[in-house]
Amino acid sequence: MLISVHLPKTAGSSLLSSLEDHFGSKLLRDYEDFPINKPVYERNRYAFQASLDNAEKNFDGIECIHGHFLPAKYLLLSNRRNVEFVTWMRDPVERVLSHYYFWRREYNPENSPPLHKKIVEEDWSLERFCFSEELKDFYTQFLFAFPLEYFSFIGITEHYDEDFAFFSQHYLGTSLPPKRVNIGFEGKRYPIDEHMRWELKVFHSRDVRLYERALEMRKQRISKVEKAAHRLGKWLRSPWKRHRSDRE
Repeated sequence: MLISVHLPKTAGSSLLSSLEDHFGSKLLRDYEDFPINKPVYERNRYAFQASLDNAEKNFDGIECIHGHFLPAKYLLLSNRRNVEFVTWMRDPVERVLSHYYFWRREYNPENSPPLHKKIVEEDWSLERFCFSEELKDFYTQFLFAFPLEYFSFIGITEHYDEDFAFFSQHYLGTSLPPKRVNIGFEGKRYPIDEHMRWELKVFHSRDVRLYERALEMRKQRISKVEKAAHRLGKWLRSPWKRHRSDRE
């Protein structure tokens, strides 16, 4: 089973569209938790309790779960099933900026969760949002009790096309074209003051470290693929291979 953690504003909606095409009815969408809208103790306790409950569920006919949830929610399921956790990450500064503009743009007073409603109805400024304790180190909050190394794959949003090609081949067993869903600002970086960008990196320093580790893990993954391709190419060019082909 594939457990796909959609960290908000990291191209998770684009990925969901591809997963829907690939898995169809075998995909379970899990978007009901709204973890960031709950007090820390409450959401962490819920993740632990849900993990115990999910460890006993069969999930018959389900091959992939994707949504906004703490990955610890499904951690104990790996004791009974072959489970691989995947996610995508984005530069933390760009992520929090994108989150602000998305919530301002997509607000619905009838069904938006509590924190979203508070931010819009109190008319939070960009600075108040980005430097709020509620949104501080967003990745760190989501990855409670779940080390980064537990993920089998971490895609990088800034390299979406390339990483999606790898993900599609190695985890879906096919070659799907990447999709673009729910795209906001199309530039490479949001145009903010460089001093504010530096302050945001300091404020979200734990997330910055997580992101840098994810980039290093990506570099190692690419290196392994390149080395494997090099070894294969070397073997195909070897005299032994040519002689064997001649005999066949």
